Amino acid sequence: MADITMRDRPARRSVDAGRAAVLSRFRTVDSIFAGMTLGAALLVLVLLGGVIVSLVIGSMPAFRAFGLRFLYTEVWNPNDDVYGALGAIYGTVVTSVIAMVIAIPVGIGIAVFLTELCPFALRKPIGMAIELLAGIPSIIYGIWGLFIFAPFLQTHVEPALIAVLGPIPVLGALFQGPPYGIGVLTAGIILGIMVLPFISSVSRDVFQTVPPVLKEAGYGLGCTTWEVMKNIVIPFSRTGVIGGVMLALGRALGETMAVTFVIGNAHRISSSILLPGTTISAAIANEFTEAVGDLYTSSLIELGLILFVITFIVLAIARYMLLRIQRRAGA
Repeated sequence: MADITMRDRPARRSVDAGRAAVLSRFRTVDSIFAGMTLGAALLVLVLLGGVIVSLVIGSMPAFRAFGLRFLYTEVWNPNDDVYGALGAIYGTVVTSVIAMVIAIPVGIGIAVFLTELCPFALRKPIGMAIELLAGIPSIIYGIWGLFIFAPFLQTHVEPALIAVLGPIPVLGALFQGPPYGIGVLTAGIILGIMVLPFISSVSRDVFQTVPPVLKEAGYGLGCTTWEVMKNIVIPFSRTGVIGGVMLALGRALGETMAVTFVIGNAHRISSSILLPGTTISAAIANEFTEAVGDLYTSSLIELGLILFVITFIVLAIARYMLLRIQRRAGA
């Protein structure tokens, strides 16, 4: 018996050595993988920091020349080297608000239709058609908006808005002036169409994660489809819906080419959304190649820094809202 044990020891040592080699190889592979993922994360932070530093350095001449006045001055006069960002900031915010007013109810409505009301055979084709809107290049939206959509608004929609809503106190100020076709309203509608697939796709996906038993319980209690969506589906998936809305808002804030075609590119603030305006991204795209002076170039770079800050604030607010929702749900 002792002889058998003595004979088995070399075999056991060989097995133990093999296991140790395999474990050592696994640890090495895991260490390499962890280092690669850490490097990728740090690379993102380095790139982000590099972008911020470049924008700050590039905008310093304009900041020294105008200070905080740059943020609340509307004048944009390259001939006299006098610049103010208020007109571009106003256009960015207003067009994004118009886009969200259009895209949020329509996008969520599409998601409700696809998950609850649409015949099963049509869900996939309609869903793919909506998602294709996200793949269309923005310049195509711009060309379509300039040559087809803007003339349609100028001929059929804006005159009716001026006639019907123009005489209304306070609200009528939004619909004053001649029907140009191009302007803040047109840009906002184009943006709403562009960001619609983000909201509808994300909302549809999160609606599908709702446990069927919850919806069946609602229907079993006699709830209508509207009541089930309002009281069960949307509250259950509101975190994902808000995430989709914020993703769409980020796209609307930074959109360039489509807006450049249809907004009119005028650095001014007007109470009417029918008149031409501009956005930060459109102003940079239009004028960066024409910026011959250091102060002109620095002012455009400072516009980019302002857009970066606005986007960061929007994302921070979104994260805060999601955090509050999650804490409330946990409580």
